[in-house]
Amino acid sequence: MKDKMSSVDVAVAVAELQMLVDARLDKVYQHEDEIRLKVYAAKERHDLLIKAGMLICLTKYPRPSMKIAPSYSMLLRKHLSGGRITSIEQYDFDRVIEIHVQRGDLKRILIVELLPKGNIILLSEDRKIILPLTTRSLGSREVRRGEQYAFPPSQKDPIGITESELKALFEGSNKDLVRTLSSELNMGGLYAEEVCIRAGVDKNTPASELSGVQLQIIHNALRELFEPISSGKLHPHIVFANGEEVDALPFELHQYADHEKVYFDSFNEALDEFFSRKAIKSAESIKDEKLVLLERTLNQQGLAIEEFKKEEKECIKKAEIIYTQYQHIERIFKSIHDARGQGSSWKEIKSTIEEEIDEVAGILTIELDGAHVALDIQMGIPQNAQRYYQRAKKIRKKLEGAERALEQTKKDIEQAKSREIELKNAPQRRIRQREHWYDRFRHFTSSEGFLVIGGRDASTNEEIVKKHMEASDVFFHTQAHGAPVVIIKADERGVHSSTLEEAAQFAVSYSSVWGAGHYSGDCYWVSPEQVSKTPPPGEYLPKGSFIIRGKRNYMKAPVGIAIGVEINEETRLMGGPLSAIKQSSKYIVEIEPGDLDQNQVAKEISKIFFQKADEKDKFLIKSMASPDCILKFLPPGKSKVKIS
Repeated sequence: MKDKMSSVDVAVAVAELQMLVDARLDKVYQHEDEIRLKVYAAKERHDLLIKAGMLICLTKYPRPSMKIAPSYSMLLRKHLSGGRITSIEQYDFDRVIEIHVQRGDLKRILIVELLPKGNIILLSEDRKIILPLTTRSLGSREVRRGEQYAFPPSQKDPIGITESELKALFEGSNKDLVRTLSSELNMGGLYAEEVCIRAGVDKNTPASELSGVQLQIIHNALRELFEPISSGKLHPHIVFANGEEVDALPFELHQYADHEKVYFDSFNEALDEFFSRKAIKSAESIKDEKLVLLERTLNQQGLAIEEFKKEEKECIKKAEIIYTQYQHIERIFKSIHDARGQGSSWKEIKSTIEEEIDEVAGILTIELDGAHVALDIQMGIPQNAQRYYQRAKKIRKKLEGAERALEQTKKDIEQAKSREIELKNAPQRRIRQREHWYDRFRHFTSSEGFLVIGGRDASTNEEIVKKHMEASDVFFHTQAHGAPVVIIKADERGVHSSTLEEAAQFAVSYSSVWGAGHYSGDCYWVSPEQVSKTPPPGEYLPKGSFIIRGKRNYMKAPVGIAIGVEINEETRLMGGPLSAIKQSSKYIVEIEPGDLDQNQVAKEISKIFFQKADEKDKFLIKSMASPDCILKFLPPGKSKVKIS
């Protein structure tokens, strides 16, 4: 099973990560050798996950931040937070990535090494090491604070290698074909095997003995294998064997032709799903072991407590017996003392009494009321009773400590079980979110199943009308300032009153009517042919504005928005009229104009979702219904949660 990225994987992942160039870097989080960068690109939040020696990809499943941030993440925040990512590059087709960040006049470089002894290293502009995650001495390379950073020894690029360069490489190799490709061309064993399969050449053939024809075939196989990287025609997927994920790949391989596969929109998404599930399974295994240990401890503590209780009870009982048998004990003590006073030996004394005597310790063990009581013959009877009371008192303290430890173990077990539920349910509930062309707009699906889209600003209003409005659609707008253009994407079925009413409510709610605190507003709808960007002569139309010609169909609509969480074929947040959102949402919160700002409302909604969620859904809710995610669905202006 794949446990780290190859150089090929890095090349594809870094190409996709170019979307983060010019993104603003917000915060840095750390869990051991794992770093997460929270960045904002085109007003969208992204989490870039970096695991030293293993992985770099965007993640939809960020781990919760630690209450106390580790020192390395604090240093990265100091140097990187608020900066802009200016470039993300792979070094020399190796498992090394450079992330350049500009913060004011300062330039910083974050080096990610996914090599066997992986590292994450912060560099200054002149490439001196500010601090590595792990200080290392690697032959000629010293990775420590204050040293000049040096790259690992470079290797040949399998994508750009020429046939003559490949020939020279094979002639100078003392290894077989597959090992030469794997090590000298820095592609790893999997892709080296694939080249051999595609070329039809025995992988065990000594590289130096390959014929000219074989050399040409192998070179062609290399070009064919990596053509998807050059052309961008990728097919990211996860490969399964016997129901288990075994690999995440950016394009198809012949050796996996008969395997089950699940495809993704991007390689970053495939990597995230593959390694996130793997991490969760690993955590499950650790949790299972911890739970077994805790339950074993609980059992041992329970047995110890029972023993303490039994021993305490016996000590008190023996102390009480000593007092009830006072005279009997006194007679035995007197006979022993008298015999010793008359010069009798211990052997002689033992022969005259039934009780057991340890003459060295001076202890007499006597059976009284069914209990064997040990008495110190050098002490008085009350002192012997007191000894048992004192012992019972000490046992009581041990018992109380053991009971406190038992309660703590019970709490630890509950926490472990709670986390185990979260871990076990997370993979089953993590249904991947598909990307849609309309995601950049406000949108919802009406109760009749029609897609309704709305602009977020003047630019998206313009884009909706120019690029996405078709003759069969319905155009909605209001006279209110800042109102969105709303389009019902209609078809041959025809739009009924329920969808018209929902679109009207959507248009009014996301306009300035909401911010003004009104509970209803007017809007109108027209056909697409009535909408024009051509103003009357001598007039000018600003971006996002349109001329409406002909009759307008006016409607009065209530103000109100529902935020919903869908957990179905897709897992996503939605915002729109309640009648539409409730069709597919498992959890819903309604809002109306109020007196709380957007951040306050988003936090309150996120908290309500988490409280409503089933245990199996809490992991999802925590990651997808955070306040940051909810903010995108809130109308402009102040709001409040509607009390049902």
